[in-house]
Amino acid sequence: MALPKLLITLGDVAGIGPEVVAKAWPRLAEYCVRVVVGDSRFLPRDIPCVNPSTADLSGVTPGTVHAAAGRAAYDWLVYAIDECLAGRADGIVTCPLHKEGLHAAGIAFPGHTEILADRTGAASHAMLLYDDDLPLAVAHVTLHRSLRSTFEHISVDSVLDKIRLLNAIVPKLTGTPARVGVAALNPHASDGGLFGNEESEIIAPAVTLAKREGIDASGPIPSDAIFLPHNRVKFNGIVAMYHDQGHIAMKLLGGRRAVNVTAGLPIVRTSVAHGTAYDIVGKNLADESSLISAVRVAARLAGK
Repeated sequence: MALPKLLITLGDVAGIGPEVVAKAWPRLAEYCVRVVVGDSRFLPRDIPCVNPSTADLSGVTPGTVHAAAGRAAYDWLVYAIDECLAGRADGIVTCPLHKEGLHAAGIAFPGHTEILADRTGAASHAMLLYDDDLPLAVAHVTLHRSLRSTFEHISVDSVLDKIRLLNAIVPKLTGTPARVGVAALNPHASDGGLFGNEESEIIAPAVTLAKREGIDASGPIPSDAIFLPHNRVKFNGIVAMYHDQGHIAMKLLGGRRAVNVTAGLPIVRTSVAHGTAYDIVGKNLADESSLISAVRVAARLAGK
C-alpha cells in the first residue's frame, strides 16, 4: 500500500517547530510522503516547503510572540485543511502555534482544534491525547477555556458526545473495541452529593445513555483514581471533564510519547503534544519524539 501524503505545518516559527521538524525529518519517510507547509528560511537544514502565506516574517525574533508568526501559522494550517478537504493530501500533522501570536494577528480562535473544527464544519469534535504504549486515548469535554467557565459547558449532551467520539476513534487507534472510562468532575466523585451534583445529574446519566447505545462505558470515576494502574488497564479511552484533568495525567504517564489527535473531523489531524517552548529555542534541546509519534499515528489513521 502506498504511503499517505501528510502535510506537516511548521506552526509558530519563533518556537521549536522548525527544530523538531529538522531533527525528525529522516525518520518521517518511514511513515509517509512528507510535505512541510511553512517557510524554509527557518529550517536549520535543506527541507523543501510549500509556503502559501504572504505574512512578512522578516521581523520575527526567535522565542518571542510576533503577530506575523501567528498569521503565518494560521495561513499554513488553513492551506493544509483545504488540501485535505480537496483530497490532495491524506492528513495534517501540526507543530505548535502560540495562542498569543494568533491573538496578536487578530485571529479569533484559541488554538488549532477550534480552527480545524470551524474550517471543516465539524460540529462534534474533541481533542484527544493518545499514547500508543499504554495504549490510551483521553478526550476532553471542555478545552481552552477558564476553569470558572468550565462548569457552564459540561452537560449530559457534551459528555455523551465525547463518549461517542472516543467509541468511534479508539478502534482505529488501537485495533481493539473501545472501553471508555468517564472521569468525575468533583473530588471523590462528589461523595454522594456532598461536593456537588454534576456526577449524579450530568455524568452518570450520560454514561447510562451511552450504555443504551451499546457503548462499553463506565463512570463517573474519581479523577485521582481513574488513571491509577489498576483502573487504567480497564480502559483504552477516558473522558476528562477539562483540559488539565486529562493533560496532566497523560503527560506524566507518557511524557513525550503523547500525541494530540482531533476526533470528529472529516480529515485526519494529529499534532505534537507540546507547546512552542520559547525558552529553549536555538539551544538544540528540543525533542522530536512527539512529532515522530504524531506522524506515525496520522499515517495509521489515514490508512483507515
